[in-house]
Amino acid sequence: MNGELTQSNRLERGLAVILSVGVVLVMLAALSFKVFELDRYFVPKELVLNVAALLTGILLIFSRKPVRTDAIDVLLIVFLIWSIISGLFATNHWLAQRAIAVSLSNAIVFWGARRAAAAGNQRALLATAALATVVAAITSLAQAYGFESEWFTLARSPGGTLGNRNFIAHVVAIGLPITLWCTIVAKRPVGALTGSLAIAILSATLVLSRSRAAWLAVAAFIAITTIPFFVSRKYWKNTHVGGRFARALLAAFLGGTVAVIIPNTLEWKSDSPYLESARKVVDYSSGSGRGRLAQYQNSLEIVKADPVFGAGPGNWPVRYPRFAPGGDKSLTETGMTANPWPSSDWVAYASERGAVATIALVAVFAVLFFGSLRKWRDLGSYDAVLLRLALAATIVSTIVVSAFDAVLLLPAPALLVWLILGAAASEPTSVTEVGMSPSRTRALTITVVLMLAIGVLRSATQVAAMNAVGTGGRTAGWVAAAQLDPGSYRINQRLADIYASRRQCTKARPYARRALHLFPGSPQAKRIARRCGVKD
Repeated sequence: MNGELTQSNRLERGLAVILSVGVVLVMLAALSFKVFELDRYFVPKELVLNVAALLTGILLIFSRKPVRTDAIDVLLIVFLIWSIISGLFATNHWLAQRAIAVSLSNAIVFWGARRAAAAGNQRALLATAALATVVAAITSLAQAYGFESEWFTLARSPGGTLGNRNFIAHVVAIGLPITLWCTIVAKRPVGALTGSLAIAILSATLVLSRSRAAWLAVAAFIAITTIPFFVSRKYWKNTHVGGRFARALLAAFLGGTVAVIIPNTLEWKSDSPYLESARKVVDYSSGSGRGRLAQYQNSLEIVKADPVFGAGPGNWPVRYPRFAPGGDKSLTETGMTANPWPSSDWVAYASERGAVATIALVAVFAVLFFGSLRKWRDLGSYDAVLLRLALAATIVSTIVVSAFDAVLLLPAPALLVWLILGAAASEPTSVTEVGMSPSRTRALTITVVLMLAIGVLRSATQVAAMNAVGTGGRTAGWVAAAQLDPGSYRINQRLADIYASRRQCTKARPYARRALHLFPGSPQAKRIARRCGVKD
């Protein structure tokens, strides 16, 4: 009995270590190959996420505890199963596999964090989530104040190691509530002081990012949790919560103020960039706001075309050009989408995976949110009550930023979100013990581990392909990359273009066919295919 208990404790500590290391590394992982401007950030981060999930899944396999599920687990399983079925009908199965791998890995992270937190590792996991948020913010501030690195990009500065100032801001908005919780409930004064410094750093990053979605998210979670916060006062009125909270607010104000005052290297076009962004927070009649609304409307046509399964996970860029009118700002001069996802997670889920998967995921957040505001009397401590409030604030912030940009689709913010949700909501709702035969358990385990392993392998080969290309100057590098990552439209299209421009159509044809198969509507792929006699 004691041996089994010790083994279980080791397993849960192992889960906590894997997830803690993963959430920090995912913020820092990046490559220097600028020819792959978006994927040089996303792919290495996906590799970290998939590896963390695979290791977590392997440890969960060795658990001897009975399988238990609640409403959240069931909804997540429905979301995953529907996503997988949708992927079977996708045009581009490579994109579908990549998107499903991220979703599956996020679910495993959630379940692993839940298991580890319930065994006594909750504070450690949440403190590491706050640390990861601060680490991401520091890379952004470093770029803003003149630190140069080949891992940074100037396209959306200061994006730090996430490559885009909006992505940094989303991470900060999501991690801010749990950082505030860690500050208020710190066991030692030095921990509370360190937390206040962290909040100042996050506040400065939010201001410099000029991310309207992140600003809206912070405003939303403050507005929604203010009344519950004061209602919870009876649970903490005789503690140091009030003083630490006031000091945290002061730190946030000072951090934002100092960020505006100190000269930085950001080249904003406006004379009053931060005031201008503040004025346009809810402006959707012009600029990028109007473009988003048009994109959402056009994406709904994809939903109408197939409301059950959608275009397939990750296949929004494949299907969207078919429904976009001329002059659509979501499309580039090449006729392809400017980004591989729409400017909203929820538009992406609805258009790619259909109504059932989208509703299931929305329900997960709804159950977690309303559950966080119930049964406070049963918690037994003020820090547990405040954690429920931090959980609610995290959910609100996530919902808001994901409504205006890709968040849950991307590995870094998604890992942070699901780690926090799993650790903060470690107590299940209405537990149901599921009895499964050994053969079924073994089959399910093997299936999940194989899918996670495929995700790791795919991410690793993508990293190797980018490394083979290097700066993109040698044809041999692109050829090697195509062998390592045959599902890359960019690599295949580039090779087809190189050989077609040299009038070497014999070599160009296989790459043109592959590019056309991956994106049948691509004007570039069609042009090269016709030039070399490949049928559309």
